[in-house]
Amino acid sequence: MTDFAPSLEKLIDSFARLPSIGRKTAQRLAFYLIGAGDEETEKFISSIREARANLHRCSVCCNLTDDEVCPICSSPERDRSVICVVEDPRDVIAFEKTHEYDGLYHVLHGVISPMNDVDPEDICIKELLVRLNDENIKEVIMATNPTVEGEATSIYISKLIKPLGIKVSRLAYGVPVGADLEYADEFTLIRAIEGRKTI
Repeated sequence: MTDFAPSLEKLIDSFARLPSIGRKTAQRLAFYLIGAGDEETEKFISSIREARANLHRCSVCCNLTDDEVCPICSSPERDRSVICVVEDPRDVIAFEKTHEYDGLYHVLHGVISPMNDVDPEDICIKELLVRLNDENIKEVIMATNPTVEGEATSIYISKLIKPLGIKVSRLAYGVPVGADLEYADEFTLIRAIEGRKTI
């Protein structure tokens, strides 16, 4: 039996389903939102609706964007000969914070994981291969997380790319094994980019 009204319990449960949100944090968020004024609550609800309605995958790199093509892909300032392949849109943000990488990205939206029923067709590998055939790419940097699944995905993709005659490199291990890129600091990512090696 719960100590909360059913509608409050439902709100707490909704917050608790979010990644990295435990039950206590979910309760704090729910109580904060209930205690907020109508205007702030409506703003919060509106921002969720707007994000859900407007965000979609960039038609080039699969990063999240409000436009057909994301600002990175459409920028004439970027080095168009290098693509950094990442698992998640948050990884793009982590790299951009370093101000050291000026190439393009490709977001896989996951990694190959047979244990979790994620096959190569379930992530954005074919979109990457289309880009490699259409664009003048000289190097692909594999920047998947240093986990078993990240390594397997990196090796799988590099085997598909090598016959195309494109250099494939992997981030150096300045990034700790088992860590997610979004939590790495800028200096660690800079060292990882600078120390990358050919696979």
